[in-house]
Amino acid sequence: MLFIKRVLVILILIISVVLIAAYFMPREYAVTREITINKPADSIFNYVRYLKNQNEFSVWANIDPKMKTTYKGTDGTVGSISAWESDVRDVGEGEQEITKITEGKRLDFALRFKKPMEDTAVGFMTTETVSENQTKVKWGISGVMPYPMNMMLPVMKMDQIIGNDLQKGLENLKVKMEN
Repeated sequence: MLFIKRVLVILILIISVVLIAAYFMPREYAVTREITINKPADSIFNYVRYLKNQNEFSVWANIDPKMKTTYKGTDGTVGSISAWESDVRDVGEGEQEITKITEGKRLDFALRFKKPMEDTAVGFMTTETVSENQTKVKWGISGVMPYPMNMMLPVMKMDQIIGNDLQKGLENLKVKMEN
């Protein structure tokens, strides 16, 4: 009986330490990647603002060729939504909604994931003129991991996981725009 009590006390202490540590750990993540594309900023912005076009360069949209995609609203305007459904776990189910447009410069959007787990995030794409025929394109995603799940944030390496997909998507966009 004494052994069981000691084991329980040790387990309670371990759980307490983990929960206390999670309380002080960061809950937010932000990942951004950029690329320079040899095209004028206005032509790139006028392409990426449309959710249908984003499916042509996004890594996630290309994982499952059988993915079902639906659109609501007027594509390329605030309030337009692209929703997806896939049986492939890495794609899952969710939607992206354009929440703000700074004409010719920035596109903000909300991401709502439904499967394999419910979550929300925000994202953006910006275009910045480097020269007459060169544009710096930035793509970023940020979110909040709730307590105590935030304990996993350092282990998950969000910058690497999401960052690699953002970079590959930007490389796909570069190829598409420059050809």
